[in-house]
Amino acid sequence: MSDIAGGARADDPWNTIDGLWKWLEADQPVGGREGLLLRMLKLSEEVGEVAEAVIGATGQNPRKGVTHTWDDVEAELCDVVITAMVALRTLTPQAREVFARHLARVAERSPTPGT
Repeated sequence: MSDIAGGARADDPWNTIDGLWKWLEADQPVGGREGLLLRMLKLSEEVGEVAEAVIGATGQNPRKGVTHTWDDVEAELCDVVITAMVALRTLTPQAREVFARHLARVAERSPTPGT
């Protein structure tokens, strides 16, 4: 696992998130508070795509049948995670630290197997 400028790791997903955020910020058609809110709403769209993929993977729509695979569901879940990370980065340049603190709090209050 290599290091890049500033001691950040090349395999750290937050480096990719920062790059995606910069790209989106440079080419956003709507800015300001409205742009921020639209970035948050993108999460709902992505979650809807997860639902569509699950319905398609299970064939729950009798009119369409099986239209997706569980690999599609995995990909859509990854899109949700990426979108949430970009949304958090949009809210704060300290997204990495905010997430790490929150994850630590969640882990602390959650039961750990084997303890």
